[in-house]
Amino acid sequence: MGETPTIYGTDWCGDCRSAKQYFADNSVEYTWVDVEANPDEIETVMRYNSGRRTIPVVVFDDGSHLTEPSNAELAAKLSS
Repeated sequence: MGETPTIYGTDWCGDCRSAKQYFADNSVEYTWVDVEANPDEIETVMRYNSGRRTIPVVVFDDGSHLTEPSNAELAAKLSS
């Protein structure tokens, strides 16, 4: 597919670790943006979430995104 999603999150967030693990288990390359190490990126998270700071936010090359996605949601998106 050639898709390289970007995950916005933190290392302490279990849902963020889960998304990273799902991509690793399925050999999907991704870009990781730690919003604690890059505090300006919380604005990106808020833009995708209508002002909320909910993480992880997974942004895809087509401009779509998923917030707090389940593995099933990630699989469905990647297979579309």
